[in-house]
Amino acid sequence: MKLLHLDSSPRGERSISRSLTQQFVTLWKQMHPDVPVIYRDLGHYPVPTLDEAWIAAAFCPPAQLTPALESALMISDELIAELLAANLYIFGIPMYNYSVPASFKAYIDQIVRVRRTFVVGADGYEGLLNDKKALVITTRGGSYAGEPLDFQEPYLRAVFDFIGVADVTFIHTENLAMGADERKRAIATAHEAIQQIVETWQSTTCI
Repeated sequence: MKLLHLDSSPRGERSISRSLTQQFVTLWKQMHPDVPVIYRDLGHYPVPTLDEAWIAAAFCPPAQLTPALESALMISDELIAELLAANLYIFGIPMYNYSVPASFKAYIDQIVRVRRTFVVGADGYEGLLNDKKALVITTRGGSYAGEPLDFQEPYLRAVFDFIGVADVTFIHTENLAMGADERKRAIATAHEAIQQIVETWQSTTCI
């Protein structure tokens, strides 16, 4: 059993999404001190966007990959290996312009890859990351849950489902730009939700 922890905010100590994902990891480690945590900081160390070499390599038959093409997929291979190794995912994703940060979009492009995280069969597309749980903690300046301008949760659900991760829980920390009282209330609500998710995962996950 492994936990994959990703942060995508470019902020450091001022990042609310980072503090919330860290709360989850701290609580989880208290219950499961021996469970390894794989950590990746996309906000401070973004992965590269796709280029022509990556596309050529990803769609090349494996037996025909040259050393140069293999090199183009090196980071993608590393990221996918982390996904495959972990059973539980925790993602901190602030909302930027109604969707995800560029750092997380680049990550998605690196991990959604034919023959590695999905295949195309007689019945269409099939995700390969089955039996995984994901928690996505978002931070938002206003209130967008269920609104037409929320292109974040629907997009992430579609992407995760496409690669086989159907068990996805969202905690939306909203109204952070609506004054000190709203901000404090939103963070407190998120803390409570994280505690509940930890307890739920504790009771439903076999370690």
